[in-house]
Amino acid sequence: MATITIRNLDETVKRKLQVRAALNGRSMEAEAREVLSQLAASDSAAPRQGLGTSIRKRFAALGGVELKIPPRRFSSRAIPKFDE
Repeated sequence: MATITIRNLDETVKRKLQVRAALNGRSMEAEAREVLSQLAASDSAAPRQGLGTSIRKRFAALGGVELKIPPRRFSSRAIPKFDE
């Protein structure tokens, strides 16, 4: 078995791990081991989807929205020239 040392762990994270360990009847070390084992076993190699894709999936059941695209307006300003 390997050994790992975690430095600079936020106090809030440590406290939550202690609570979680107590609720599961384990030591904090055993709980950390279980959490890391579950994370390593999960399919973390799969690429994460982007924010837009996540939002679209969440609201797909509600149906799409058809937006009217306004016609393009042309500016009355002169086009700048950068070659001078």
